[in-house]
Amino acid sequence: MMNIYSKLLPAIFLLLGTGGLTMAQDVRADVQHYNIFLTLNDQTDKISAVTAITVRFTQDVPELSLDLVGRSSRDTGMAISAVTEGKVKVPFKQHSESVRLTVRAKKGEIHTYRIAYSGIPANGMIISTNKFGKRTFFTDNWPNRAHYWLPSIDHPSDKATVEFTVVAPAHYTVIANGLKKEETTLPGQLKRTRYAETVVLPTKVFAVGVADFAVDHSGDVTDIPVYSYVFPENKVQGFQDYAKAVEILQFFIDKIGPYAYKKLANVQSKTMFGGMENASTIFYEEGSVGSKFIEELIAHEVAHQWFGDAVTESSWEHVWLSEGFATYMTLVYMEHKYGTDTLKEELRTDRKKIVSFAARRHTPVIDTSRQGGYMQLLNANSYQKGSWILHMLRRQVGDTAFWKGIRAYFAAYNGRNANTQDFKREMEKASGQDLGTFFQQWLYTPGMPIVSVRKGTEPHTMIIEQKQDSLFTFPLEFKATGSSALQHITIKDRITVVRVPGAEEIQIDPEINLLIKDDWK
Repeated sequence: MMNIYSKLLPAIFLLLGTGGLTMAQDVRADVQHYNIFLTLNDQTDKISAVTAITVRFTQDVPELSLDLVGRSSRDTGMAISAVTEGKVKVPFKQHSESVRLTVRAKKGEIHTYRIAYSGIPANGMIISTNKFGKRTFFTDNWPNRAHYWLPSIDHPSDKATVEFTVVAPAHYTVIANGLKKEETTLPGQLKRTRYAETVVLPTKVFAVGVADFAVDHSGDVTDIPVYSYVFPENKVQGFQDYAKAVEILQFFIDKIGPYAYKKLANVQSKTMFGGMENASTIFYEEGSVGSKFIEELIAHEVAHQWFGDAVTESSWEHVWLSEGFATYMTLVYMEHKYGTDTLKEELRTDRKKIVSFAARRHTPVIDTSRQGGYMQLLNANSYQKGSWILHMLRRQVGDTAFWKGIRAYFAAYNGRNANTQDFKREMEKASGQDLGTFFQQWLYTPGMPIVSVRKGTEPHTMIIEQKQDSLFTFPLEFKATGSSALQHITIKDRITVVRVPGAEEIQIDPEINLLIKDDWK
């Protein structure tokens, strides 16, 4: 996701409790494939669905627990009518947030269960009208909101292939993960559309969009078609804006490694986020067309196709591996296209956001507190601080080792899950450096260095003081007055005395390479 739009943060805080912590994730089961049949209509917001879930069991189990929000007193939620395996009925008990199937499965067995259900999604699928008053249907699953409409193991660690078959009024165009396999006209002015994705995905990036779209083939990157799906009223500007994805996709392929999917669709949509990185089918907020931020927004979401989608964080507290990476890769793209000054200006802006956030909330980037639900992890720590950490890591190990490590990390975990220690190991291999202190202080320790600089009592000396509680070790760059030479010193103590003959003062971090809060004296 990208929080470019001012409306995003208020929306997040309104939904802090959304996607709560009472998930029924069953680690004894590994979903291999979802085959999802959806029937949509223009008369009501009620959906009818049959989802076939293929599961491999990692242990002997008497039952399978799946995440699914049941019916509520507000007449929303999903009600299951039947569960079968082949022609055999499977006993089940539906609860408010889950459904438990009596399966009596053995370790290593693979079973497929068909779950028939219907209801009005309370969340996770936005059924409403767009800004032009036209009816639309869009899934919006992050972080664990897929289970409002889909029986699933709704956790980033469980990745599976997925197939969507959507029956809807014929005037709609359907877009989803993967490649289109079927589009058939049915009686009653209906149409059946089927998409299949053969790359494993976490449920957070499953996507179905159904609307009246204008569609453009923006171009190709090698053999990967890039499409734009926009509301017809935004056709001219939308096609022009979303076509920027062609250049961006090529840049990241060259920089990081192969693109994991067989198409890239950029979709104007209804979403609570500025953009949502659904695999191969990115959803952008409907006001994105014409935005002055559109290039950065697209770069952020396309970068997620590598980080968050192809390589998925093992659990939500490691979300910086998704959001921090996408934020920094956006800056790298902007640096590539517009120069180093653009990178520096973005880093200055982001540093201010990090300092402001730290003043309100003293938590580390790897935040296991989960206070207020998973949505609260979408903050300046995960985005801007995560990005800054990658920038400092790049400066510490050097460009060659940094990009070698990034590419090795992607290659090792493409199609898999990873955590922060996995990334650390790959960067240590690439750089030949012990990065334990770096990762511990920047990712697992709250805050950042608060640095004070003042004249020393001895002639030609400056005193550099760390004023925060936990001491950091970091390389500090500075320039003395009257000199253009960039000088380097390692700071690790509370007080460091620097000799600067002939200088009345020093300029700290002139190249914008250090995440600090200054407290100059």
